[in-house]
Amino acid sequence: MSLTTTLSSPNPLTLPHLSSHAPHRTSSFPMATVIRRHLNPIRRRSLAIAAAVRQPDTALWTPTPLADVKPAAESLFHVTIDVSDSPDLASSYTLAGQYLQLRIPNVEKPSFLAIASPPSLAFTNGVFEFLVKSIAGSTAELLCGLGKGDVVELSPVMGKGFNTDQISPPEDFQSVLIFATGSGISPIRSLIESGFSADKRSDVRLYYGARNLQRMAYQDRFKAWESSGVTIVPVLSQPDDNWAGEAGYVQAAFARAKQLYAPVSTGAVLCGQKQMAEEVTSILVGNGVPDEKILKNF
Repeated sequence: MSLTTTLSSPNPLTLPHLSSHAPHRTSSFPMATVIRRHLNPIRRRSLAIAAAVRQPDTALWTPTPLADVKPAAESLFHVTIDVSDSPDLASSYTLAGQYLQLRIPNVEKPSFLAIASPPSLAFTNGVFEFLVKSIAGSTAELLCGLGKGDVVELSPVMGKGFNTDQISPPEDFQSVLIFATGSGISPIRSLIESGFSADKRSDVRLYYGARNLQRMAYQDRFKAWESSGVTIVPVLSQPDDNWAGEAGYVQAAFARAKQLYAPVSTGAVLCGQKQMAEEVTSILVGNGVPDEKILKNF
């Protein structure tokens, strides 16, 4: 009888935004399930206890100090972690959209977090940056309450990231449509700041949805993103009376826009709320954009 630990890959868009777009761990017991049917209750209980004792913790946890924790927007925090003394961990981050697990000592449940900073920042500054949504009673809330010098533990970097080779070269994919909601903007920030030749494409748009401006992170980066060739389209679901921009949901704002792209030369990147991703994907595919040109980080 073998006991295996697997990393399942559900749709990360269904997870809380804190855990940004990453799967969770489950344990599978393929042979044990069959064998247990033929064992008495006491024997089954003994086997279960023995299996639990034998099961290793397959994650390699690296203790790392916090460099900074500060507000990013309402309920959102910038969290910077020093990985300068962990070169193997830092160098394992190679593609925007990758993520890892973070746990706090003496707190049982880890959190999955997408890395918000581009991979180059780990090399030049020795840090990983995250955008964390503080959810009451969660590990995220505890993390956002920590300060500089406090130690957390990080798993190895995981995930395939955004494979921008699928929408390259830029002259063949002149339109790239990017969609993000809430803290789903964190891996999108990494994508934009990693560079994917946006300035060599004719139409790169970011539809970024939030409840209101107070909950929209990275507004201080918008000018830099636009200078790199990305047009920002903020979409507020509950704007105040002074808002003159797009209102409602991201997918509705995109549906209202005129079709300015040629499907065969269009790519897309999605990260955020599940319904948004499903509806945007439906619109794109329905208009002829190949499914393999719609990038997700899971």
